[in-house]
Amino acid sequence: MLRIPTTEVGADAVPSVSRLRRWPIRLLRATAVLFLLDSLLQAALAGLFVTGDVGLLAWHAANAQMLSALVVVQTIAAVVIWRSLRGPWWPPALTVGLLGLLSIQQGLGESRMLGGHIPLGMAIFGTGAALTYWAFSFQPAGRPRAEREADK
Repeated sequence: MLRIPTTEVGADAVPSVSRLRRWPIRLLRATAVLFLLDSLLQAALAGLFVTGDVGLLAWHAANAQMLSALVVVQTIAAVVIWRSLRGPWWPPALTVGLLGLLSIQQGLGESRMLGGHIPLGMAIFGTGAALTYWAFSFQPAGRPRAEREADK
């Protein structure tokens, strides 16, 4: 059974707003870490393909779709943080840009233009690492320090 955290107020218990507001931050953190791990897997699949395991090219292409799906979820979480938690504007913009870079990356890969595909992959990983760092350092404004520390 799903239990919503509550703050006791007399006989009535109301959901804790601060706990309910944490879901977009947790979602962004989770998808950011998964994106980084999946990006490393993508690089490993590419390396194994280049060394002669031709069957891994299909896995590499399928994994590119997974990366795009993770960025779509990241974008949703970043927009919710920006709009409802008064976070900065640039994380949603960065995730939309990351989705665009992934589309270009997929096009370069399908065209076998490795001169652009490989460096762009490194830039995508670096962008994902920056977003992950921000996701774990972001704290909504106006919250007591003890509550912010409980998020970590």
